[in-house]
Amino acid sequence: MKRCFLLFIMMMAIFVGNRANAQNPLQKNAVNFKVLFLDYTGPISGDYGDFKSYTSGVEMGYTRNLYSFLNVNVPLRFAIANFNDPLKNDVTGDLGVLFQAQLWERGKLFVPYVTAGANGVYEFKGEQFGLQIPAGLGVDVQVGTSAFLNAQVEYRLGLADNRNNVHIGLGLKYLIGKKTDEKKVLLKPVDFDKDGVPDDIDDCPQVPGLPEFNGCPDTDGDMIPDNIDLCPDIAGSATGNGCPDSDNDGVIDPEDECPNLPGTAENNGCPNFDKDNDGTPDNRDLCPNEPGPKSTNGCPDKDGDGVSDKEDRCPELAGSKENEGCPDTDNDGVHDGIDRCPGTPGDPANDGCPYVKAEVKEILDFARKAVQFEVGSATLQSQSYVVLDQIVQILKDNPTYGIQISGHTDATGDANANVDLSAKRAKTCYDYLIRKGTNPNRLDFVGYGEARPIANNNTAAGRSLNRRVEFEVKFK
Repeated sequence: MKRCFLLFIMMMAIFVGNRANAQNPLQKNAVNFKVLFLDYTGPISGDYGDFKSYTSGVEMGYTRNLYSFLNVNVPLRFAIANFNDPLKNDVTGDLGVLFQAQLWERGKLFVPYVTAGANGVYEFKGEQFGLQIPAGLGVDVQVGTSAFLNAQVEYRLGLADNRNNVHIGLGLKYLIGKKTDEKKVLLKPVDFDKDGVPDDIDDCPQVPGLPEFNGCPDTDGDMIPDNIDLCPDIAGSATGNGCPDSDNDGVIDPEDECPNLPGTAENNGCPNFDKDNDGTPDNRDLCPNEPGPKSTNGCPDKDGDGVSDKEDRCPELAGSKENEGCPDTDNDGVHDGIDRCPGTPGDPANDGCPYVKAEVKEILDFARKAVQFEVGSATLQSQSYVVLDQIVQILKDNPTYGIQISGHTDATGDANANVDLSAKRAKTCYDYLIRKGTNPNRLDFVGYGEARPIANNNTAAGRSLNRRVEFEVKFK
């Protein structure tokens, strides 16, 4: 009997297997047929490997799907049971309810599950009824559109003595009833711009357009949709990516520097006019009337530093673009074009000059008042020598210092005569410093006459202050 039933199962599997596909109709109901193998001896003796103690049976059952992951199974079983005594083999019949919790999503080709429930068992020979609590594992393997091979193992706890047992079932599960698909809610396609083209296929979902352009508009009507039209407001051609070429020179108007004059692509659409013959076309020549190199866009560059003369703060001296065309002779970070002391390293915050020491400023300020001359002449009074000697010492102590000597008078007398007198007084100081060993290259003198007063010439005190010689530190 056992062999016949196995043969039947194999033939059914081959039959439905030839018609199998990857679908699993979501039918709620199923029937199943199994061959059973029972072992009551193993749970008692502990020898589960003694397969000679196994007996056989059959099962017919009904299964109902409750949720996507949960089935309920109602099996009816008839079997031969050996209660640890070959002379007491009995025929049993049982009916139960088992729940099957699927471990994988329903509808797969291979669906394992765990099962548990309760069975009522009647022993025909002993004429007694008992309860058993089964728990186990099973698997459904799809072999056809609605057919599955089923294997299940249970350990059943008997509430009566010596009634614990193992059930192994192999068979076929078949879905029955109407085949239904899971309900799907069809949503109306979203069309934000209401142009009749759903957003998921609309290339311009925020702007109403035309179906033939995947929902994009064509504002200029040149049959090139705005989303790929480089000139969406002006009709053009496909070869120009939607832009016109007014002079038909092969350069579209937005890229043509001379859109109404045929030119060449190399010259950005302009003809090759070059009035100064410097090799830079006029449309790109920033100085079209003066020849210059291409490196400065056609403008002259006398010092050849790559900065055109009109942008070069030092057009006669080669410099760098970072320094506006000027060098930085003293390397103090302030270029010669704005460095008040280009030959002496200084502080950028002081326009490239070093700061003059406070004590030096104090002595020079005192010298303005202390250096005195005979009235109406350029002859030094003797008390002036002391302060002039201090200036000599300043120059010795500070090799980078130079001195600018400037003479000034009050407004009394002839203006030209005053300029001459102020210059002579400045030169007298100049000559004294040189006689004391100062290098003439570190000194300059000038006379301003009455042109730079520092006080009111209408008072005696003011005129006294205006008659002076000033000493100011200068740097190269």
